[in-house]
Amino acid sequence: MDLILWRHAEAEEGSDDLARALTRRGQQQASQMAAWLRDRLPRDFILLASEAKRSQQTAALLSKRYTVLPELNPDASIEAVMQAVNWPEAGKTIVLVGHQPYIGRLSAQLLGEQPLLWSVKKGAVWWLSHRVRHDLEQVRLKVMMTPGMLTPNE
Repeated sequence: MDLILWRHAEAEEGSDDLARALTRRGQQQASQMAAWLRDRLPRDFILLASEAKRSQQTAALLSKRYTVLPELNPDASIEAVMQAVNWPEAGKTIVLVGHQPYIGRLSAQLLGEQPLLWSVKKGAVWWLSHRVRHDLEQVRLKVMMTPGMLTPNE
């Protein structure tokens, strides 16, 4: 099963965190990453977003069919996120549109077994894959992509 951790794209500043919308640049970042993902995802992927407007706007550029989970809100713990996405037991590819710091911490924990705070650029994708090989559970990084990697000379 694959887990894709997608940080929402660039958003406006504001005091009401959940109401912050994507900037024009953020819409472009998310649109480019959505196009890249769309060409690579299986048809039956599950798309999850937090209650934050910027997360839902990012998700909507990939698909209009997404589920909003409060467990994915900006203040979520990595334990709550893991439980919400049911990874690796879900059996399907999960695309989670979420937030720092939990995306960085979750990536670090899944790849290095310590929940360090890795910096994750806005709009970036971490594509992780889970498998069992020779009776050992393995997590491997398939792709780490930032919006700037999709645009030449940026």
